[in-house]
Amino acid sequence: MKISGVTLCAMMVVSVLLLEAPKMMVEAENCNPDELGPCISAVTSNTSPTKTCCQKLKQQKSCYCGYLKNPNYREYAKSSEAKRLANACQIAIPKC
Repeated sequence: MKISGVTLCAMMVVSVLLLEAPKMMVEAENCNPDELGPCISAVTSNTSPTKTCCQKLKQQKSCYCGYLKNPNYREYAKSSEAKRLANACQIAIPKC
């Protein structure tokens, strides 16, 4: 099975968020990128997010500005995949 560049990028986004965000999200108690696991399939397969994914994204909404401030996450938080998931889950991306 050949992995496309978009899929690889999406997998990297989720991996970085899962590994690094706990270190930088001290200001927001509910920021736990491990909770975004239900969104992986929507990102990697370009499918609609599940109800669980949308719930987790809503719980993490307050983390968005923190992700934008961190150079390790900025490009992922601003990515078209992040925007697509937020739009599909009817979550307004905060203005930071």
